[in-house]
Amino acid sequence: MWRWVKWLGGGVVCLGLVGLLGLVIITAQKKLPGEEMTPAGIRQSTSEYVKMRDGVEIAVTVHLPGDLKRGERVPVLMRTTRYWREPQIGWTLRMLVALHQASPPEELEDKQAAYFNERHFAVLAVDARGSGASGGSRVIEWSPAEVADMGEVAAWAAKQSWSNARVGTFGISYDGNTAEPAAGAGQPAIRAVMPLYDNFDVLWAIQAGGVALSRQIQEWSNAIAAMDRNDVCGAQEDKGWECWRDLLMTPGVRPVDADPHGRHLAGLVSQRHNVNVAQAVTKVEFRDDQIGAFNLAEISPSGLRARIESSKRPMMVWCGWLDGGGGEDALTRYKNVSNPQVVVIGPLSHGGGFNVDPFASTHTPPVPTTEEQLKMEADFFDRALRNPIPESIESSIQYYTMGEGRWHATTIWPPPGVSTERLCFAEHNVLNTAPPSVASVSDSYTVDFRASSGDQNRWDTGFGGGDVVYPDRANEDKKLLVYNSAPLDSDLEITGSPVLTLEMSSTASDGALHAYLEDVAPEGRVTYLDEGILRVIERKEVDLKSLPYEPLGPAHSFLRTDGTVDTGRACQDPPLSLCHIGAVAQGAPDSGRTGRCRRGRFSAIPGTRNAYLDGVSGSSSGVVH
Repeated sequence: MWRWVKWLGGGVVCLGLVGLLGLVIITAQKKLPGEEMTPAGIRQSTSEYVKMRDGVEIAVTVHLPGDLKRGERVPVLMRTTRYWREPQIGWTLRMLVALHQASPPEELEDKQAAYFNERHFAVLAVDARGSGASGGSRVIEWSPAEVADMGEVAAWAAKQSWSNARVGTFGISYDGNTAEPAAGAGQPAIRAVMPLYDNFDVLWAIQAGGVALSRQIQEWSNAIAAMDRNDVCGAQEDKGWECWRDLLMTPGVRPVDADPHGRHLAGLVSQRHNVNVAQAVTKVEFRDDQIGAFNLAEISPSGLRARIESSKRPMMVWCGWLDGGGGEDALTRYKNVSNPQVVVIGPLSHGGGFNVDPFASTHTPPVPTTEEQLKMEADFFDRALRNPIPESIESSIQYYTMGEGRWHATTIWPPPGVSTERLCFAEHNVLNTAPPSVASVSDSYTVDFRASSGDQNRWDTGFGGGDVVYPDRANEDKKLLVYNSAPLDSDLEITGSPVLTLEMSSTASDGALHAYLEDVAPEGRVTYLDEGILRVIERKEVDLKSLPYEPLGPAHSFLRTDGTVDTGRACQDPPLSLCHIGAVAQGAPDSGRTGRCRRGRFSAIPGTRNAYLDGVSGSSSGVVH
């Protein structure tokens, strides 16, 4: 009997081994997207190292059109990132897909690259040096070495058998800030650039109006430090079972094809000595402060303007009215940079995934839809890269007016046909077109540091994307100093750069002014339209000619030498530019709100959490139709 039991047990083990072997074979034979062969005899997705001038190996993944034919040459689109060019697909996820128990997670699908492939572009995904699977270390973000690398990778791509030797750079957010300086890399193969939702001036990526985005900087620094360690659990902030799931499904960054087990990658990661971004940025209080061994001009598109302009390369720029500083970066670039620019400013969240028009009944799909956005992007690159002689591209701005729900086009900003209207603070918290009847009229306000604009505001979604949602602000406005206009006789379009001018004194020698422009409906609902931020010691107005570029609003230098600290704790006439806007106030009172701090996202100034404003008076002006 024991012999039968042994035979039976041995049979079960054998069957199990056969089943396991079959599972391994099925899993190994399953082709995931990108692993198929093209008619040209090349696998659609390949990954390899490209060696730079200093010996550093840069990891590059190439995605070719699925129907690429032998001898066919196509334009190349290049995205350089420090967020991993592509994750590694773990054996468990591959097995589940092979058994039809799961599909590759949607967040692993690069819809933009897939669409560009469909439009017959080759797409390169590149890990910036010191990140992902690339070698080297990071001395700072967007370093001169990183820009030079982009030029060398583009030169390599131009020589490949599938390339027509014409390269365009593109990317969202951080990747957009690599796409733009690539125009100044001095590489003739780079013919067009597409910075999407990026910062023309890196100063505005770390602060707004002189007020640091402290919490966001720390969160971002923690996440990228984990990614640079190839630590998927740390990057996702997952622990326990969630961490085990991550390791089984997507254990880290994709190694290059010649390093399937990631041993070379592990060696590169162990040799990294990357800067702690949060520590470096914390030392930057003014524009002229050093960030590590660099100044902001060396890592900002605005500081590289001369090199970018000399390239004469056309640009397509996308941004959203309620994405961080809104259209300020895009419109400032349009005003100061001579390259041909196609600018699109919509009711779009960071990355373009949501319709954030505060008057919209639903936030999905975005406007334009994702498909329409991708088509417009591919159409631009077609014009610039498809043929040896590119089509002529003229500068223009397409902008959406929130509330109205319509698109408009212009070649100048502000658009033709607008006029400036001035409103003054008056008695009884009223906004009037006439100045106050009493020369010394003013209001007092005890700062309420509980005031907040929620956890889905325009500043919160810049890291990680997401919807922008401002609920009814009627209750929050009870914590602020509020001025209301009379009810509007009809809808009023506000398009341009509103400016608020204040005179005030304070018990604190410094502070952060937050001003809001809002729509008050007849039933009392308060809808957020726009805002502006200014650190009080940054209020000095300077000669425009002394600035690195011409701003759209008041001329503040944000230099340490121009910082104004009042030992008597009084300040006068700090003009404050609101973020740039295209919106319709819908037949209701307009209102202006001022406060001293937004809870959580920004640094609290003053840090004592005790401030009193007295003698507040002022006026606001805006560009209206």
